[in-house]
Amino acid sequence: MTSGQNESHSLRGPVDRPALITIRDLFIQNEPLATATLDDFLNPRTLEVQYEDGLLSADQSRIDIQWTTRNDYKYHYTDAAGIDLRWGRHPHDGDYVRVPGLEHYHPPPDASSDPADVEASCINQRPETLVTRAVIKLWRTVYHAESLTPLNAGGNPP
Repeated sequence: MTSGQNESHSLRGPVDRPALITIRDLFIQNEPLATATLDDFLNPRTLEVQYEDGLLSADQSRIDIQWTTRNDYKYHYTDAAGIDLRWGRHPHDGDYVRVPGLEHYHPPPDASSDPADVEASCINQRPETLVTRAVIKLWRTVYHAESLTPLNAGGNPP
């Protein structure tokens, strides 16, 4: 993560440790298939949420989460079957033409950053609690539906 103000496609501001702890606690309380740990408790950069299962045919997966004091974030899902996707909120210098604001979604299977692929996110809330609850709900919806289609199809908040 960078702290530069003029850098395209980067999170702004320092890591928000209290937000990452809140997000960790939400996963622990609401997601029985997951364990959530900070990469460094005192000076974290990333929260890793390890799942005992994954979407579709994956038998394990994880979500790496970054959150800054400016409410920029990345929730990056990856799994053993090679599926990657990402929800984010940070500047993109208007490169994502189908994204009117900062909130965006990089779809599976590879979390493409191609401007033609990136979509506006169905998650438009900013507090870390609402964003995290939305991600958990979307993951669970897809897990039970056995289809990737609902990943970015929720209402606001999903």
